[in-house]
Amino acid sequence: MQFTEVNQVARATRARIKNGWVCISLQDGREIRFPSSKNRRLCQASDEELKNVEIICNGTGLHWPDLDEDLSVQGILEGRIGQVEEMLAAAGAR
Repeated sequence: MQFTEVNQVARATRARIKNGWVCISLQDGREIRFPSSKNRRLCQASDEELKNVEIICNGTGLHWPDLDEDLSVQGILEGRIGQVEEMLAAAGAR
């Protein structure tokens, strides 16, 4: 029996902010979300800056132009959202 590995790229079709959460609708029908308070730049943003989010790179990334912040959809799925704790730990490790 043969098996084929399928690598499907997660693509965002919609991004919005709801009650402090970044909500992302994916092309395959899933919706993912994370609290903006867990990201080092998003946690300091005004509501207007936070809501100004763009879908980039054919749906594989999110960009906040006012904040100079970019996140990949795959990274978000893997839990890499630019957490404040991770940034502090990385800075201390240098």
